[in-house]
Amino acid sequence: MRILYVLFFVLFSGTMLQTHAQTIGRITGVVRDKNTQEPIIGVTVSLEETTLAAATDAQGRYRLDNIPTGSYNLKASYLGYEPVTRYNVPVTSGNALTLNLDLTPGQNRLEEVNITVDRSIRVATVETPLSVQSLSSEEIKSNPGGNFDISRVIQTLPGVAGAGSTGAGFRNDIVIRGGGPSENVFFLDGIEIPVINHFSTQGSSGGPQGILNVSFIEDVTLSTSAFDARYDNALSSVFQFRQRDGNPDRLQGNLRLSATELAGTLEGPLAPRTTFLASARRSYLRLLFKAIDLPIRPNYWDFQYKVTHQLNSKTTLTALGIGAIDEFSFATPKESSPEKEYALRSNPLINQWNYTVGFSLKRSLENGVVQVSLSRNVFENRLDRFEDAQYGDESRRLLKSRSQERENKLRVDVNQFLGGWKFSYGALGQYVSYDNRFFSQLRQEVKDANGNVVQPRETIAFDTDLSFLRYGLYGQASRSFLEDKLSLSLGVRSDMNSFTTRGNNPLETLSPRLSGSYSLTDRWKLNASVGTYYRLPIYTVLGYKDAAGRYANQDSEYIRSTHYVAGLEFLPTTANRITVEGFYKKYSQYPVSVRDGVSLANQGIEFGAIGNEDVVSLGKGRAYGAEFFFQQKLTRGLYGLFSYTLVRSEFTGLDQDNYVASAWDNRHLVSGLLGWQFGKNWELGGKYRFAGGAPYTPFDLEASQRNYASLGTGLLDYDRLNTQRLRSFNQLDVRLDKKWNFRRTTLDLYVDVQNVLRFKGPSLPQYTFQRTAENTGFATTDGQPLRPDGSNGIPLLLDEDDVTFLPTIGFVLEF
Repeated sequence: MRILYVLFFVLFSGTMLQTHAQTIGRITGVVRDKNTQEPIIGVTVSLEETTLAAATDAQGRYRLDNIPTGSYNLKASYLGYEPVTRYNVPVTSGNALTLNLDLTPGQNRLEEVNITVDRSIRVATVETPLSVQSLSSEEIKSNPGGNFDISRVIQTLPGVAGAGSTGAGFRNDIVIRGGGPSENVFFLDGIEIPVINHFSTQGSSGGPQGILNVSFIEDVTLSTSAFDARYDNALSSVFQFRQRDGNPDRLQGNLRLSATELAGTLEGPLAPRTTFLASARRSYLRLLFKAIDLPIRPNYWDFQYKVTHQLNSKTTLTALGIGAIDEFSFATPKESSPEKEYALRSNPLINQWNYTVGFSLKRSLENGVVQVSLSRNVFENRLDRFEDAQYGDESRRLLKSRSQERENKLRVDVNQFLGGWKFSYGALGQYVSYDNRFFSQLRQEVKDANGNVVQPRETIAFDTDLSFLRYGLYGQASRSFLEDKLSLSLGVRSDMNSFTTRGNNPLETLSPRLSGSYSLTDRWKLNASVGTYYRLPIYTVLGYKDAAGRYANQDSEYIRSTHYVAGLEFLPTTANRITVEGFYKKYSQYPVSVRDGVSLANQGIEFGAIGNEDVVSLGKGRAYGAEFFFQQKLTRGLYGLFSYTLVRSEFTGLDQDNYVASAWDNRHLVSGLLGWQFGKNWELGGKYRFAGGAPYTPFDLEASQRNYASLGTGLLDYDRLNTQRLRSFNQLDVRLDKKWNFRRTTLDLYVDVQNVLRFKGPSLPQYTFQRTAENTGFATTDGQPLRPDGSNGIPLLLDEDDVTFLPTIGFVLEF
């Protein structure tokens, strides 16, 4: 605990630096009609519990000056529109805040609008009336244990489990309502970004560290069902990241330093109607891991930008980009151990880079808005693994992959409002190319004492170069009835492709969805939805070639999932929200490994890639349960949330009648967050998470002993798939922030401690051989060198649960 005492001393002694200069800040932005995106003139924008207010001008812009630094709730109201409140808005002297607002036309008659209840805490829409949550940028930045990483922060929301609860350690794999991490899609300002994590697993979405810069984010919305028809390929969730605009008045930025990285952000005007945001981030994990003598040497860069140009009052052009460079290498530790040796022998060298760039044109119509987006994303993944970690020795190669995925997309989305109806429709077209030079040794050749082969060598090797078209259409209609008490939405979409056998048949992926909401009172709502959703199998599956050189999985079907959800929402006050929901997800046509007989629904949290194998679209699955969620926005210095999820997740393999608990079957998920803002810019927060023990598959001990000497890993016994469970996952994180506002700068110094109570986290067992007493090699039963078939090795299962205790001190300097 000494380090904690040091850190707290630094924080408290820093108060001596407090300046007596006047510290004030500014908030500026544009208020638009949510339906048409046209600026609204004359909107009153005010800070609650103050006398500060402003009205929007002819361009819809407002500006609040001379605001004493602190945290406020900002409210916008206008006759004929529902009022909007943004909670916990930080005002500092270092950076002026740009905050754009959308107002929804009031559902009541104009003369009754003045008594409309402020429902800003309600994030649902007519199309998605339930299973939706939202987090502001400030909630992301101040999240204890979040380390400014959005992928970690959302793990406090209902139905969301992280990879830590499945024994995968420091990873950001997002598991939602019992569905795997490959079932999520991510959109940044309406443009899809396939990769949001460093060292991403190809064919999945996870990795140990997020790419998105939280300084860009205005808010993030998570939908776990009732998906809007405009979003394709979603089975478990849709993430919508909305970025803010750069400051239109002056150049400003921030510098962020933590225990693992250094990040810088710059923003400002480029021209009278053009703003920009740009950032770069550099990791120094390699130096940290070297200092503590770990064999892993991760290293990464990432970059992000956004440029916004207002062509006229009705038309906005946005250019955005995000990219990352990742290198995952190894070094021989000074002091070896079984755990370090296992890490060296079992993990691949990883070299990755990826980017997404795009342009988006948004234009207001007389009764709606149209958005046209053109984007390109590329993901390159290079993997290498060698026997005994003898890097570069081709005779000992176990894995080689040189793959690249490229997508060029054109997306058109139209929203129109006619006679009380909302109509949404659009189309998506994309050109896909994928290549992969792949080699993997699955089992080595084993001979008996007489030289007879008792286990043949098993490898996968192919070279693929694939290109095809993907395209889709959608439409959705919504309206309120019974004096706006009842709202209904009906949507349908179909997605096709030119590669799979039946990919051009629109009826194969006809995806209807229906949602409804009934207001029992002003504060109580009953919501329900049913919908069928499809996802194209991952490119590593589609691009796999068999020994004959043919695409073995060209007859794969789109994965299908049908959701049934019902729930109740209650708003006790304007700052509180309570939801209760029940859900049932039914899967079919899931890819199942021909070699192992296991559904790919169980995969996605290992480093490298999944899916380079022969599959059949026979898998079925089901995930069902219930959720409770309570949210408290900032009121009198306090904010927080609590959620509990009961979930069951089961899938079949080649035996379609045998449902087996999936790797994501945690059963119980609990999360809580509590924050307190007290005097003189101090803020204290705590976050607690609990997950029931996740299932795992034990090793085939006989096959593992035969193959470990060459493969460096054990082989799982898929006849006993997920028959054992890890211990439960517990973690309490605490964060303390202190801000100092100077005349034109702000310093935010923070202490963030992950797992402050030192709970033991679950770890997946690892198969290895015992080491000698001097730790110079493997111990053997006969004292001789380890045989190639491992028959004289002494098996050892590393199954000790980890205690991860990570105190971090860092700062954010705004200028």
